[in-house]
Amino acid sequence: MLGNNATVLPLRDYRSARRTLYFTRSELNQLLGIYSRNVARGIWRDYAIDHRDGQALFSVFRHTHESAAYTVVKSATLPGSQPEFTVLSGRQRLRSAKSLADALEFFRAKLALVPAGED
Repeated sequence: MLGNNATVLPLRDYRSARRTLYFTRSELNQLLGIYSRNVARGIWRDYAIDHRDGQALFSVFRHTHESAAYTVVKSATLPGSQPEFTVLSGRQRLRSAKSLADALEFFRAKLALVPAGED
């Protein structure tokens, strides 16, 4: 039984101000599409999905025991606002966009074939 000195504290005061952000099914399909193409080419071998305060991260690895080659970060600055997508290599920001498709253009540009020179 609680004594007279007990204080009730609302949990909302201790919860994070940011919500957990997730990738949608459509976003995961886009990410896994890029990932599978690079696996088929022998470039990437592993991936990880992480969640941080206000962020969802999709990281790809060339080798399982190395740090991530690239990380796609979905972040929302304000609740209810459009998320921003950023492609990182280490701490270097390679591309930012308001849509995942626009952010993933970074990888599509890297996959484009360069025409062979004329003989």
